[in-house]
Amino acid sequence: MLGYDENVPGSDEARQSSSLMCFLLIRVFFQISCYVILSLYTCIGSAWISKVWIGMSSQLHYPWTYFLEVIFLIEIGIASGQTVYSVSEESNPGTTVGNLAKDLNLALPELQSRMFQISSGPGERYFVADLNTGILYVRERIDREALCGRNAKCTLHLEAIVKSPPNLYRFEVNVLDINDNSPTFRIPTSHLNVSESAFPGQRFTLPKASDADVGSNAVKSYKLNPNEHFSLDVQSAGEQSVTAELVLQKPLDREKQSVIQLLLTAVDGGKPPRSGTSEIVVHVLDVNDNIPVFKKALYKTHVTENSPQGTSVITVSAADLDEGQNGEIIYSFVNHENDNTIDIFAIDSATGEITVKGDVDYEENSAVEIRVEAKDRGHNPRASYCKVLVEVIDVNDNPPEITVTSLIDTVKEDAATGTMVGLITVRDNDGGKNGAVHCKISGSNLFKLQSSYKNYYSLVVDGPLDRESSSQYNVTITAADEGTPPLSSTTVITVHVSDVNDNAPRFPDSELNVFVQENTAVGTLVQTVTAVDADANENAQVTYSLLDNNGKELPISTMVNMNSATGDIYTMQVFNYEEIKTFQFRVQATDSGVPPLSSNMTVNVFILDENDNSPGILPPYSDQGSVNTESIPYSAEAGYFVAKIRAVDPDSGYNALLSYHIAEPKGSNLFRIGTSTGEIRTKRRMSDNDLRTHPLVILISDSGDPSLSSTVSIDVMVIENKSPVESPLSPRPTKEQAFSSLHLYLLIAIVSVSVIFLLCVISLIALKCHRTDNSLNRYSAPAITTHPDGSWSYSKSTQQYDVCFSSDTLKSDVMVFPTPCPPIDVDLINMNESDTLKGNHTLPNSGKPKPPNADWRYSASLRAGVKSSVHMEESSVLQGAHGVLVQNWPTVSSGSGDAEGGEASPPVGAGLNSNSWHFRYGPGPGPPQHLKPGEVPEAFLIPGSPAFISIRQDQSDDKKDEAKKKKKKKKGKDKKEKGKDDSEQ
Repeated sequence: MLGYDENVPGSDEARQSSSLMCFLLIRVFFQISCYVILSLYTCIGSAWISKVWIGMSSQLHYPWTYFLEVIFLIEIGIASGQTVYSVSEESNPGTTVGNLAKDLNLALPELQSRMFQISSGPGERYFVADLNTGILYVRERIDREALCGRNAKCTLHLEAIVKSPPNLYRFEVNVLDINDNSPTFRIPTSHLNVSESAFPGQRFTLPKASDADVGSNAVKSYKLNPNEHFSLDVQSAGEQSVTAELVLQKPLDREKQSVIQLLLTAVDGGKPPRSGTSEIVVHVLDVNDNIPVFKKALYKTHVTENSPQGTSVITVSAADLDEGQNGEIIYSFVNHENDNTIDIFAIDSATGEITVKGDVDYEENSAVEIRVEAKDRGHNPRASYCKVLVEVIDVNDNPPEITVTSLIDTVKEDAATGTMVGLITVRDNDGGKNGAVHCKISGSNLFKLQSSYKNYYSLVVDGPLDRESSSQYNVTITAADEGTPPLSSTTVITVHVSDVNDNAPRFPDSELNVFVQENTAVGTLVQTVTAVDADANENAQVTYSLLDNNGKELPISTMVNMNSATGDIYTMQVFNYEEIKTFQFRVQATDSGVPPLSSNMTVNVFILDENDNSPGILPPYSDQGSVNTESIPYSAEAGYFVAKIRAVDPDSGYNALLSYHIAEPKGSNLFRIGTSTGEIRTKRRMSDNDLRTHPLVILISDSGDPSLSSTVSIDVMVIENKSPVESPLSPRPTKEQAFSSLHLYLLIAIVSVSVIFLLCVISLIALKCHRTDNSLNRYSAPAITTHPDGSWSYSKSTQQYDVCFSSDTLKSDVMVFPTPCPPIDVDLINMNESDTLKGNHTLPNSGKPKPPNADWRYSASLRAGVKSSVHMEESSVLQGAHGVLVQNWPTVSSGSGDAEGGEASPPVGAGLNSNSWHFRYGPGPGPPQHLKPGEVPEAFLIPGSPAFISIRQDQSDDKKDEAKKKKKKKKGKDKKEKGKDDSEQ
C-alpha cells in the first residue's frame, strides 16, 4: 500500500488557493514530480499508482474532464493525502478495513458532529464506518471476480463527506484476490480424430483452460493422465498465457483400441493450487490394416455317411477388426487339383455355413479336409484361411471281405500242431466297430486261426490229421463285424491232406486157421491172405513174406510157399496126417513206405485126415493069415463072453471109427459080435447038433469114405465042462498084478479123489435137500459114481445106461441112474485136474420139470475097444494166448447108418432140464470155436473119454427136444428090428 509524503502541504491550504489557477498548475507539476520520485523508491507503489491513474482516465469522457480530475486529485492529495486500504475478497462481514478517523486526521467527536458519512457509490454497499470508533468495516461479502473481472487490480474508490465546514475525503480500498476459483474448460469433453496410420511426433492442439483468478492464482500448468500413446507439451507465453499440445508417442492401432480417453488437467498457482479437468476423447480412424481372423485355425466336425443333400455340417466364422467394408467378410472354398471337396460340400459365402452337396461315402473318404478362405471387402482386400476337418461317421453298409493268400495246397497228415496252412486277410471298409472284424472257424476242430496282426490271421493245424479218415477238410471261415446289425461273410477253404506212411498193413484177423487135406499135391493153393493198408499210393502197396516159427519146427519154407504180391499160400510137400497134424507160421505184410511198416498174422494149419489107413488088429490076434483059437464050454449060456477083438485105425474121426461084423459064416446063429465093442458072445446055449469047432471071420471096417477094412480069423472050439475055462481076453489076475507100481499109485490116487469128490457132492446134495420142503424128503439125490479107470455112471431105480470104454473090466464105464428127486438146475459140470466133476446147481422154486435135453446122447461107439479108447484120448484142445481154439474131433461112432449114432436121454422127470449138462458124441457142430480169454466153450471134450460136455442156456432147445424125441422113437423101432436081424445071424 502506498503511503503519502509528509512534506506535501495539507488540504486546508489547498482550498484556500483554489482560485488561483496558476498556482494549481505549479502544484500539479510539483506533485507529479514528487510522485515520480517516490515511484523510484517504491516500484510496487508506483505500479499500483499508475494503474489507478489509468483506471481513472478510462472513466473520463472528455479530455478537459480528465484534466480537471487530475488537477483535483493532485489538489486533494496535496490537501489531505491519498488514503488507500486493502481487504481480501470474500472477507466476512465485520472485517476491519482501516481506521478512517486516524487516517483522515479527524477526531472522533468530529465524526458525529460534522456528520461523517460515506457518499454513495459503487463501493458504498460493501463497507460501513463506525462513527464511534472511526473504523471502516466490511458490510457484505466482496467478490473480486464479479467487481473487476479479469483485471489484475481491483480498487474501490470511496468518498466521505463531512460538514461544518463541509469537506470531501477520498480513499481507496483495494480488493485483494484469493484463490477461490478453479481453472475451467469451456467444453468439458473434447473429441479428437486421429488416423491409426499417424506417425509418432505428430502434434494436436488441446483446448485452453480459463481461471477467474488472476496473478499467481491463474492457470499456471497442464497435466495429462498417463497413457502409452500420447504425451503433453505445455507452452507459456506470459503470466496469463499458458497453452498445451498433445504429442503422439506410439503408433495407434484401431483394432486394439479404437477410442482413447485422456484426462487433461489445468492447475493454477494458488496455495493450495486448484485444478480443473477436461476429457479428451481420441477417435482412432480405421485403415484396412487387418486381415480376417477365424475363431479356430482348425475346425473339426463329423457327418454321417450317406447324409442327404442340404445337411448342415458346420459353420465357420471369421472376424475382421477393421470397420466398414474393411470388416465385411466373404467365405469360399480353396480348391486344389484332384480335390473333390466342391462336389461333396458347399459353403454359404455370407454366413460360412458348410452343407452337404453330394454323396458322402465313408469308404471313399473317411475324412475330408476343406480349406476355407475369408476375405474382406476393403480397397485392397485382405484374406485368411482355415482348415475344416470333416470326419465321416461310418454306417455299417459293407460286409467283411475275406482274402486267402499263401494257401498251401497239400498238408501232410503228420503235420505238427501249429503248422501254417495259409494266410487269411480280413478287410471291412467300414470303420470303428463297423470295421472291427472277428473270425472263427466252423466245420472242423482240427484247425484254428491265429491272429498275427490286426485283421491278419494264420490258419494253422490244431489237431492230428488223418488222411485215412478224411483226405480233405473243408474249413469254413466266417468273418463278422461288430456293427448294428452285424454283417458277415463266409468262405470255404479246402485243405488237402497228403498221405504219410503212418498205418501198417492190417490183416482181418490176428490168427487164421487153414485146413489142408492130407495127401494134397505139392503146389496146391492153400489160402490167400490179404492185408489192407489204410495209406495210399506207395504207402499202401503191400508185399507178403513168411516168417519161421522161431526155429521150433522145420523151416516153414519146406512146408509152404507164398506169393509176395498176391498173398497166395501154396503147399511145398505132401502132408501126412499121421506124421503132422498141425503146424504154425507167421505171415508178414510190409508196405512200400519210407520207413516201411509191417504187421504179422499167425496162420494155424490143420491137416485134415483122409481114410488112407486100414484098421490094425491088436494082439493077441493077428490079421497076417494065421488062425486064432478060442474055446468055450459046452454048457455056456446065452451071452457067454467068447473073445474081444481090438483094433486101431491110425486115422482120426470117422476114418478111425471102427465097426465089427462076422463075415463068415454068414447067417451064423450061435455067435454075435458087438459092432462097437468087438466082443464076441454066444446067442444061445450049445446043442448036440452044433459043431465042435466054429471058424469065424471077423470084419473090422472104419467109417471112412471109401471104407477100409481088415479081417481076423478065429476058430471057436467047444469043450466039455471039466474045469472052468477062461477066455484069453477075460480079466486075468496076472494082468492086474502086472500093473506097475506107478499105475497102482495112479489108480489109488484117482479112486481117492473120486471118493472124496463123491462124498462132497453127496453131502452138498443132502444139505440142499434137507433145507427144502418136507415133501422133498422122500426123494433121494441122484448119484454119480466114478470108477478108477475114469468111467462115469448115472443110475435110476428102473433104468440103467451103460457106457463101456474098455474090455478090461465088465463093469460099466458110465452108469446113469435117473432119480425121482425134483428137478435140479445144473449150470455147469466140468472136470478138474483130479478127474472129478464139479457141479453148481440150484433148486428151482417152482415149475414143472422140463423135457429131457436132446443133446444128452451117446452113440454106439461107446462100446468100442480099448485101442479105440486109447486113440480117443489123442483128441486135443488147442488153446492160444489171444483166443481159445477148441478143436472137437469125433473119436468113436456107431457102425450103424445112423448119422447121429445111438443116444440116451433121461426120461422126463429125471431131474435135468434144458439147462442141465449133457454128453454129446460125434463131431462138433460147425467150425472150431474161437474164444476170448475168460470164455467157456459151448462144448468141450472130457479127457480120457469120447464125451463132449455142452453148456446151453437157450430156451429154444426145449422145442428141439420135442422133435428129437419123436425122432428117437422112430430110431428105437429101427434098432429093435435091427437087433432081431442080429439075433437071427
